[in-house]
Amino acid sequence: MASRAGPRAAGTDGSDFQHRERVAMHYQMSVTLKYEIKKLIYVHLIVWLLLVAKMSVGHLRLLSHDQVAMPYQWEYPYLLSIVPSLLGLLSFPRNNISYLVLSMISMGLFSIAPLIYGSMEMFPAAQQLYRHGKAYRFIFGFSAVSVMYLVLVLVVQVHAWQLYYSKKLLDSWFTSTQEKKRK
Repeated sequence: MASRAGPRAAGTDGSDFQHRERVAMHYQMSVTLKYEIKKLIYVHLIVWLLLVAKMSVGHLRLLSHDQVAMPYQWEYPYLLSIVPSLLGLLSFPRNNISYLVLSMISMGLFSIAPLIYGSMEMFPAAQQLYRHGKAYRFIFGFSAVSVMYLVLVLVVQVHAWQLYYSKKLLDSWFTSTQEKKRK
């Protein structure tokens, strides 16, 4: 074995690295996918906390009605969207497939479904804004429907990527489980 500063070991030209053990691809993929999902969960957590703050300020009337509008109806069930993210985080330490599956299913129920309802609920207000230029709800001087549609677009992308990476992670875990059963 050669040291960093010394000469190469006798009898080798440096091309004998092929026989060395390498980390299996599904383990590398698992680590990478977990990291990506964690980043998306943290982005979701930030948006979720901002939504909670907006709803709290609206309900507690800490600012005037002109500053922060009352929450839309879809925002209440969307508060439960933190549950799938927590289930996803809980599935990571021991590669718990059942928690990951529960996370994916509950994401459809608690995250995607309220967002679809929200887009339908806010559509008449958006139509009114863009046809007639009239807005009745505001968030710090901006049209509430415009701001919430921007949030909606961001969050739909976060959840879509989260589902995509979760599915790939699930496939990676199933691959490693099948290989263990074969041995």
